[in-house]
Amino acid sequence: MTPLFRFLVIVGLLSMPLNGYARDKVEPGEYVTEGGWGNLKIAKDKEGGLAFELLAMGANGHTCELSGKIENGRAVLPGGTPDKPCLVSFDATDQGIGVSDNDGVCRYYCGARAGFAELYLKPQPGCEAGSVLKASKEFELLYDRKAYRQARAKLEPVLKNCARVIHWSELGDLRNDLAQALYKQGDYAGCRSTLQPLAEEARLSNEKLRELYPPADAEIKIQIAEMTRTNLKRCQAGQDKALRGLRARLQAAALAREKSAPAGAAASLAGP
Repeated sequence: MTPLFRFLVIVGLLSMPLNGYARDKVEPGEYVTEGGWGNLKIAKDKEGGLAFELLAMGANGHTCELSGKIENGRAVLPGGTPDKPCLVSFDATDQGIGVSDNDGVCRYYCGARAGFAELYLKPQPGCEAGSVLKASKEFELLYDRKAYRQARAKLEPVLKNCARVIHWSELGDLRNDLAQALYKQGDYAGCRSTLQPLAEEARLSNEKLRELYPPADAEIKIQIAEMTRTNLKRCQAGQDKALRGLRARLQAAALAREKSAPAGAAASLAGP
């Protein structure tokens, strides 16, 4: 039996339904892992079957990339050797689709620091990768036109509803973008609150971040930390200035009331 024929036989056996049961609950759509590091797209192909594309990001820029056809809830792809194909299973759940492989054979499609086996969630409307990208681009256009209120309205729902399924590298940029719009509007407390999830790492030195993370990740972490440090300082300075201005206005109002009070009232206030 030739290696190619052996592989085709295995593919045929693995593609057969188990006990007559077909996993027909796998639906076309876009799915994403918690933390946004894995993206799964399932669509109808020309024959009416299901085709998938999967991209997963691991540490230090390593990735997994797989694609193929889904039959009976499974996809069979060539593995490292002809007698051990890569078997990817897709199991529909209430939250999305659980994706798994057969004992690591599918690592053939991954870098050393990446994997793809996980629960892929069905994102709520507006949280798909394309929708988030669209909101980000619209924010940039509005911000450049100094339409800060409208720009804010583009990103606030994204961070409120979608943070669970956005990758940390993108989330850091989005938080800093929104913080700048809030600063421009004079919402200094909102600016600081938006950046709070990034504040802990922003307090670390660049050298410490390089110690904690692999090289490629560390450089992105440093870029985010530097933006966060700058924006936190601006927001804190803006808030301090606003508080000084408020105190000055309150003091001026008190002096004005004292000067406008009748002489007897002023004497009464002064006491014996």
